Amino acid sequence: MDANGWLLVTVFALCFGGALAGLIVPERRNPVLLAWAGALAAGGAAALALRVLWTGAAYKTALWTIFPFGALSVSVDRMSALFLLVAAAVVMASAVFSASYLERYAGHYSLKAMSAWFLLLFASIVLILAAGDALLFLLAWEAMSVSSYLLVTFEHRQRESAPAGYLMLAMGEAGFVAVVLVFLFLVVRAGALDFPALRAAGDGLGPAARWLVFLLTFLGFGVKAGLVPVNSWLPRAHPAAPANVSAVLSGVILNLGLYGIVRLNFDLVPVGTAGPGIVVLVVGTLSALIGILYAATENDLKAMLAYSSIENIGIVTAGLGACLVFSAYGRPVPAGIALTAAFYHMINHSTYKALLFLGAGTVDARAGSRDLNRLGGLARALPWTSGAMLVGALSIAALPPSNGFVSEWLTLQTMLRSAELASIPVKIVFALAGAGLALTAALAVTCFVKMFAMGFLGMPRSADAARASEARPSSLASMVFLAALCVVLGVL
Repeated sequence: MDANGWLLVTVFALCFGGALAGLIVPERRNPVLLAWAGALAAGGAAALALRVLWTGAAYKTALWTIFPFGALSVSVDRMSALFLLVAAAVVMASAVFSASYLERYAGHYSLKAMSAWFLLLFASIVLILAAGDALLFLLAWEAMSVSSYLLVTFEHRQRESAPAGYLMLAMGEAGFVAVVLVFLFLVVRAGALDFPALRAAGDGLGPAARWLVFLLTFLGFGVKAGLVPVNSWLPRAHPAAPANVSAVLSGVILNLGLYGIVRLNFDLVPVGTAGPGIVVLVVGTLSALIGILYAATENDLKAMLAYSSIENIGIVTAGLGACLVFSAYGRPVPAGIALTAAFYHMINHSTYKALLFLGAGTVDARAGSRDLNRLGGLARALPWTSGAMLVGALSIAALPPSNGFVSEWLTLQTMLRSAELASIPVKIVFALAGAGLALTAALAVTCFVKMFAMGFLGMPRSADAARASEARPSSLASMVFLAALCVVLGVL
């Protein structure tokens, strides 16, 4: 076994070992155990991802043979390594944040369950991104869905918790069925489970079959990504979950939906015409615009961030759609720019959205409310948290020189490159998409200026806000780490 194999084994050992240890150690020790096990496991995953990205050599190994379909396999290429690196950064920050944040639940909810489900969720995320065959991918996907549900319903005594969790699980399972149908079709056609065999089987598909594969996978994975119109679970599940879980849901789990779309429709069964790209571009633009419209009307801090996740994933999806269209028309340079912009915005969104959810959790814990109408004046009481939230607000509002500005500007530049295309209807679609994304960017500035001004400036508007005090060092360290990443990703 080489170094990459040992890193992968170490990640799973830390996740499963930490989950088991959490059942043994005293309840009060679980937050610290979660912080150490989660941070170390995330560090191992980040090291593996960086090795693959740096060398360009995919890590592959066979596991067990499933007769007659061949062996289960693990494979980490550059694309999955990129998603893995983003997941590791978010999980590391969320795990360290948990060390002090979870103390508020002591005596009310099981911290042992939180530690176990959080670490098992990360293990399933790593396995999804490392799966080299259909069966392992689907098993890991189901484990991720169940773990996410258990974490969303962690505060099960809260009225909104159980319905939000059930809705998320039900919609996710409906999307999962669509994905399973596609994989069954490809496996039967290929006579094997591994992705190279499915890729070879996909090469022989006709136009109608490719459209069917695209529609089923875009719908199935689009549910997990939170795209319009299959996004109704997202603004209910994210506010219901604890802040450390919300950060992972928005910064990692939504990305898995994007990963599924890219893995199937860019790699295993590439679309060959502009039609699917137009669909992806339109759905992404509508998701971005509708998401920010809802976010701008919210006064609940976590609900606002949840709707904003729909907006940002929509921007990423629009970039992916533009890439597909340019590729279909034989324009590799703008297609490359579009894909770069999409992936870069995904990285940026994960960074600043995780930061903002951790900040929202800190505000809720220290000021006793997430309602912006009951906050105010927190910049004096929580200076470090306020500073980190300001960086997050500038980034998500795409103001220069933040990381959000860089990737959104690249996306808008991509829309302008549609002038190179010959088709007038396609140019019109790109023009409308560009206008929609520009309006989205303007509304995002309005939304997050409102968030910071109402929450952190002025005078306290409730007794709890007036009594607020700064968060513990572990929570601050996580937010400062993510804020520094936002600055680095924008400036460099």
